Amino acid sequence: MNAKELCEKSRASMSEFKTWVALDVSNLSPGQQLAVKYFSVAVILFFAQLLFGMIAATQFIFPNFLYGWLDFSVNRMVHINAMVVWMLYGFIGCTYWLLEEESGTEIVGLKLGELAFWVLTGAVTLVVLVYLLIQTGAGKDSTLWFINEGREYIEAPRWADIGIVIVMLIFFYNVVATFSKGKWSGIAGVLTLDLVALAGMYTAGMFYMTNITHEQFWWWWVIHLWVEATWEVLVGVIMAWSLMKLLGVKRQIVTTWLYIEVALMFGSGILGLGHHYFWIGTPEYWLAIGGFFSALEPIPLVAMVVHAMYDAGSHSFKNSNHPAVAWIIAQAFGNFFGAGVWGFMHTLPQINLYTHGTQWSASHGHLAFFGAYATINIAFFYLAIQHWRGGVWMSGGTANAWRWKWALGLLNAGVLGMTIALLIAGYEQSFIERATEGSSWGGYFAAQNHPSFQSAMVWRWFFGLMTFSGLILLIWDLLTIGKDETRKVQEIIQH
Repeated sequence: MNAKELCEKSRASMSEFKTWVALDVSNLSPGQQLAVKYFSVAVILFFAQLLFGMIAATQFIFPNFLYGWLDFSVNRMVHINAMVVWMLYGFIGCTYWLLEEESGTEIVGLKLGELAFWVLTGAVTLVVLVYLLIQTGAGKDSTLWFINEGREYIEAPRWADIGIVIVMLIFFYNVVATFSKGKWSGIAGVLTLDLVALAGMYTAGMFYMTNITHEQFWWWWVIHLWVEATWEVLVGVIMAWSLMKLLGVKRQIVTTWLYIEVALMFGSGILGLGHHYFWIGTPEYWLAIGGFFSALEPIPLVAMVVHAMYDAGSHSFKNSNHPAVAWIIAQAFGNFFGAGVWGFMHTLPQINLYTHGTQWSASHGHLAFFGAYATINIAFFYLAIQHWRGGVWMSGGTANAWRWKWALGLLNAGVLGMTIALLIAGYEQSFIERATEGSSWGGYFAAQNHPSFQSAMVWRWFFGLMTFSGLILLIWDLLTIGKDETRKVQEIIQH
């Protein structure tokens, strides 16, 4: 083959690749194009989250795996931080996607929003590299600012903390200024209120106090309340808008449930923190308050979805995006069981006395984060892809629909399997480490070396691999779904 033929073949391959992906940017508004940037980074970080999670799960079974090169403490840190950041990227992207249509005007300060995206992405990349390459040596004032702040789950150095708040303030400005220029709605009001808390609560983790009880008190405002309150309300906004778009649900229905969500979240969410407070030295009454109110938070979101499905069915609304609706249903039940049932199951004082700090907490965390937050982001990815493809029909009977169905099944079955495995390990720890051995070091090691615990870690690894396989299939489907579909939604609805 000569050079000319080789060049022609390369051009043909590139053309084929573009046709394979077949995403027309001209279908997107400027705000939606910015949203796609956030979605792209979110998927990359989702991949990183599961990759480092698999490495950490392997090290639970084989402790010497990558020892000295990529230690468990670093893998776990990257795994958890990647999860938090990719979900945040998804939420921001969803908001930018719906902002122009909901407000009826173009986004104010879009160039500033573009700049914030690149600053945030650059900062995240740098922080991850620091986690992986410079996690050695003693901690001091300079490491707090430039390497690791030392707080579990919010290890990002202080400069990155400040950068995150600045990015959130720019995001807040874009949203509020756009709604102020355009039109206000119930969704706009709830979103604006929530973004104040989203930026404000994160600052609770940016100062130190000499009293350890006070220090831990404010730490929990970031670790749990930032997620349970502000994220849950943000999910409610995204869910409400998605249900109107996908099922034609009445605005009054979703807005009413959204208001109830806000009332319960900022009421029960703050009080629900009490199941953490007792263990850091605050008064005993926080145990009962926290144990009860923690269980109430997911109820409005589940009710919103159930009501929306009933409303859509009673009016014979056609759904043109089966994967998006399937993931929304998965969100409703995942949120209810993961955040509600699994959370309530071990936050009652009499139970939490034995389960606090065991793998039972990790069991709750895996199902709650995936069920409440990952699912709604994935649903919105499908909603966005459909519009990006030019509004093509995306029902369960389209070509290669098996991809999204298998991705849905593998991801949900994998996470549920990990949840059950970790729950079994938590049960075993609660009996041996806490009830029998009295929370001693001897009890800790006895529990870690028990056959039931070790078997549970193997099963956690297996179901983690299933989850990872589901993600690979999901990414493949997101890149290809609808590429061969010529039928448009409007054409089918009219017929």
